[in-house]
Amino acid sequence: MGAGTSSDETGPAGPTLRRETSRLLSFSDGVFAIIITLLVLDLQPPRVGRGQLLRALVEQWPAYLAYVTSYVYVAVGWLNHRAAFNRVEKSGKALQWYNLAVLFSTALLPFATSVVSQAMRDGDQADQRTGVVVYGLVGVLVSVSWLGLYHYLARHHDLLDPTVPLRFFPAERARAAIGLLGYALAILVGFLTGPLFALVIFLLLPAFYSLTSSGLYELRRLRHPRR
Repeated sequence: MGAGTSSDETGPAGPTLRRETSRLLSFSDGVFAIIITLLVLDLQPPRVGRGQLLRALVEQWPAYLAYVTSYVYVAVGWLNHRAAFNRVEKSGKALQWYNLAVLFSTALLPFATSVVSQAMRDGDQADQRTGVVVYGLVGVLVSVSWLGLYHYLARHHDLLDPTVPLRFFPAERARAAIGLLGYALAILVGFLTGPLFALVIFLLLPAFYSLTSSGLYELRRLRHPRR
């Protein structure tokens, strides 16, 4: 919906979005789309001699893994963003800054993806550990920004649609805290043991967020509909 239309939107969670919240969502959707587009730029066809293309493509597996991991992470971030703001009825300057913090941290993922994929492909073990630390730190920063956003919404229930349960955003805040601990653990594991173990954690975290992209509260409600 364009910024000039006067009608409201209704999200899947039910609440009506006012024009200011709709504009915030439209801007954020554009940023997420740009971030996802930037991720694919790191996938370059190898320059090799005749008969060596297949081997070179296989040797680029770290770039493929990093791309898939970051793509899923950004995609799930977009789903989480929609799930959160479809429950927001009012907006304000503070909420807009929390939202900008989420976009700022997420926009660093293409850089971190490029660093870790190049380190795993061309670097020695020291470079690989550095690449893992860089990616993990960006993951920590993204988790902190989501934690701040969820904490703000949990503390300001007056901004939300009246039908939103009081427990929803506190549960989402806990989910963001899990991500923060997960990326911190990946940094520690990757630095002390091996970068490949950290890559596994990096891949598992977006999978966790994908399974809970509608919120932990909604997941529990589906498993126990009478509660």
